[in-house]
Amino acid sequence: MNKGYGQYCPLSLAAEVVCQRWSLLVISRLLDGCTRFNQIHRGVPQMSPSLLSKRLKELEEVGLVVSLPRASGRGREYRLTTAGEELEPFVDGLAIWGQRWARDMVEADLDPAFLVWSMHLRMNTDRMPPGQTVLEFDLRGAPQGDRRFWLVHREGAVEMCLKDPELEVDLYVLSEIRRFVEAWRGFRDLRSEIQRGTIRVQGPDHLCEQLPDWLALSALAVYPRLREGTERQLFLARPGAQGSGAS
Repeated sequence: MNKGYGQYCPLSLAAEVVCQRWSLLVISRLLDGCTRFNQIHRGVPQMSPSLLSKRLKELEEVGLVVSLPRASGRGREYRLTTAGEELEPFVDGLAIWGQRWARDMVEADLDPAFLVWSMHLRMNTDRMPPGQTVLEFDLRGAPQGDRRFWLVHREGAVEMCLKDPELEVDLYVLSEIRRFVEAWRGFRDLRSEIQRGTIRVQGPDHLCEQLPDWLALSALAVYPRLREGTERQLFLARPGAQGSGAS
């Protein structure tokens, strides 16, 4: 861990543990239910594997994480201790604050690998057809080679694919990545964007109509954007949006 703040204050002592770069995001992935190294890494795709390994070891040393041999197969599983689990309301509250007050996104923030990871956790699978459903996303403006990804739904389970799974695609979704992320975060209305054709959906009509019901959107999309800027203007322009204050 980094050198401390030299203060006995519990806040400063806590900050020594959780305020290192990436630490809170790793804890958040564990709170999301990721237990294996590759699962955690998919939720922090811009983090190098070596740095992730280092952070997990550090979090284990301070008593927030425990690693155990997998019950079957090779490798280890990572789980939060009681101390780590107690960070959940803090992590959730900070995420809500970020949705309301953090800076507007810039191009470098628009990571398609993180988007697909987030989406595969937030699908209303009970509203999807039985059997297999394959969605292909083509997001213009994403880094070259990273603009296409797939979600494969089979009987209640959703798999994210960064490479072509070579399966028959049921729906194609085409969009600028910024516009789609803005809809994912609740700044734009997804259904309205699809109706206007700014987010294009190609496939059988009945499936195209159902897509907005399949995507649960970000869990933070329900919180209004309060910081002045482009994202708040988009939020206030949504159908039925209320320009409430910080209450």
